[in-house]
Amino acid sequence: MKTSTAERLEWQAPTTAPVPQVEPEPQDLAACLAGPNGQELVVEMAHDLRSPLTAILFLAESLQNAENGPVTDSQRRQLGLIYSAALGLCATASDVLEHARGGDRLLERGPQPFSVVEILNSVRGMVLPLAEEKRLEVQLVHPVPERRIGHARALGRVLLNLATNAVKFTEAGFVEIAARPVGATRLEFSVRDSGEGIDAAVLPTLYQPFRKGATGPRYYFSSSGLGLAICRKLVHAMGSQLRIETRPHWGTRFSFELELPAATV
Repeated sequence: MKTSTAERLEWQAPTTAPVPQVEPEPQDLAACLAGPNGQELVVEMAHDLRSPLTAILFLAESLQNAENGPVTDSQRRQLGLIYSAALGLCATASDVLEHARGGDRLLERGPQPFSVVEILNSVRGMVLPLAEEKRLEVQLVHPVPERRIGHARALGRVLLNLATNAVKFTEAGFVEIAARPVGATRLEFSVRDSGEGIDAAVLPTLYQPFRKGATGPRYYFSSSGLGLAICRKLVHAMGSQLRIETRPHWGTRFSFELELPAATV
């Protein structure tokens, strides 16, 4: 009786296994985002956006500081606009990350000593290039004493977001970034602009990243709504509430109060 080659060499004859079913790939981005891994995809996209934007910020700042040679006033202004644009996009990517995570990592560290004046000056410096392009004055109001204990990073992020929006939506006049004492250990922070004010019809959806258009069922993305939603979460995480005051031809003022003990060192 003849035996097969596999039997003579003591090999097992191969068996045919069923081919596993492969799920069809989504046809477009909308299908991907609507799928079970949509949130992870959004987080990855935001991360991928932040990396090159951070490089643009670093390079623009290095050129502004003339680290590689002298620059003219015109070039410095243009670099400032590049920096402001990249900063705005980077902030939006960060807001998308926090929104996708549900805002559970907004305060990464406990309260630390910090300089209120340094935060206000930093925020002013970052929005100043765009403000100067629109011929807006950026005013600061400082408190006394100015060294406090609190969440400096979260506070700076809120003020930067509010100030960026204020500059974006104001065509003439000023933007004021202020910190005023309202008690021995309590400060009120505010950002006010001299713009046209916010339409009352927009107020109910002001903190929504996706807003319905004026006509039809179409929704559109609002980076300002996304940023304001994160601001409100940050302010709430720091133990306060974000308030808004707006009137036609007077402007808009966002404010919140924080308990910030004076730093002894």
